Amino acid sequence: MVMVYLVLALCGVGLIAWGLPAAHRLRSPLNIVAAATVLLGMVLALLGTLLVVAPNFFQG
Repeated sequence: MVMVYLVLALCGVGLIAWGLPAAHRLRSPLNIVAAATVLLGMVLALLGTLLVVAPNFFQG
């Protein structure tokens, strides 16, 4: 299960790496999508890292 969490964190980093330059490069309506992608990537990266470090975090 730790491998799934690592993939989750790496996908988050990938979304951040794509979204940051795209938010500055794309035109007005599409840059909002890229900025939202950065936010989603940040959430995925933090969640994946949390679950790698403490796998039973949400089990109480």
